[in-house]
Amino acid sequence: MVVLDSLYFYASYIVPFVCVLSVVVFFHELGHFAVGRWCGVKVDVFSLGFGPELLHFIDKKGTRWRLAALPLGGFVKFHGDLNAASVADHDAVSAMPDDERAVSFFAQKVWKRAAIVAAGPIANFILSIVIFTLIFFSFGREVLSPRVNEVRANEAGAMAGFEKGDLIVSINGSDIGSWADMQRIVQASAGTPLGFVVRRGAKEVALTAVPGLRELKTPFGTQRVGMIGLTAAADPSDWRIERYSLLKSARLAVTETWFIVDRTGAYLGGLFAGREAADNISGPIGIAHMAGEVAKVGIVALFHFAAVLSVSVGLINLMPVPLLDGGHLLYYAVETLRGRPLSERAQEMGFRVGIALVGALMLFATANDIFRRALG
Repeated sequence: MVVLDSLYFYASYIVPFVCVLSVVVFFHELGHFAVGRWCGVKVDVFSLGFGPELLHFIDKKGTRWRLAALPLGGFVKFHGDLNAASVADHDAVSAMPDDERAVSFFAQKVWKRAAIVAAGPIANFILSIVIFTLIFFSFGREVLSPRVNEVRANEAGAMAGFEKGDLIVSINGSDIGSWADMQRIVQASAGTPLGFVVRRGAKEVALTAVPGLRELKTPFGTQRVGMIGLTAAADPSDWRIERYSLLKSARLAVTETWFIVDRTGAYLGGLFAGREAADNISGPIGIAHMAGEVAKVGIVALFHFAAVLSVSVGLINLMPVPLLDGGHLLYYAVETLRGRPLSERAQEMGFRVGIALVGALMLFATANDIFRRALG
């Protein structure tokens, strides 16, 4: 029985997690790799995963493509890198002959190094857009009409004057085409007055509601969102499937990707301002649990999760923390302004701080995951 439970856990959670994370990481590193090659930099290693090597092959340009045992990330090691974090091996670079140094990463102009580093997160955003485009084009989108079925007493919607049967037309001048459109705006606007226009019978009525902040329990943790106490219409006629052309699907995919970027940015801003709680931050355990729960819903939901995770990986890597891509970009910005790079010692200290910060974040996120699972 224990063996069966272990196999079920592995198949239900670990396999979807590894598959999704591997795809996201592969495309991130592929961005670095492709732009590096385009800039004329020699790539020594392309690794999917860390730790002991399971499989490898060497391509005609001398890059070692490897699959490693620990599938929690990956790296591209350019010529002249000391390690997987792209810290310069200054001694090795200075000892190289001119032709070899010319194809090393650190011999490149600042704009080339910045382009190579930025290509990883950009590849994540592109992957997200491609996945969303394929979902919208292949399956369309299930849309629920923004019609009110119930107005809960003593909540913001009731105080604003909403009535059963109201069709929400716009919020703050933005057209509302679905219940999801309305939810996204309301959930992100706790404490902010919102101007609604609703169609009530043959006339349009203007209402103002201030969403209250509520804790919403989900399988993935507690979400703090704005709510106004309205429930959607239950009539099957209020549901429809919208189909889109490839161009329209791509436009919707860009909008969806930007929405994730915007909400993540708003959450991080609220976190630093004290408006949001840090217990929503998840590490590998939490992501694995999410992947497993989403996989139970279906393959389309799993692809959607992969797109969301890809955006998250891209954003995290853009944080201006030494060790991450954003930290490298910060160094290059300083180098551009000063006309010369920071000293080796300053960069080394920065990377040590970066390792400490990233390590602390991973420990905190993992503790969050364990605590959340224990309570669940």
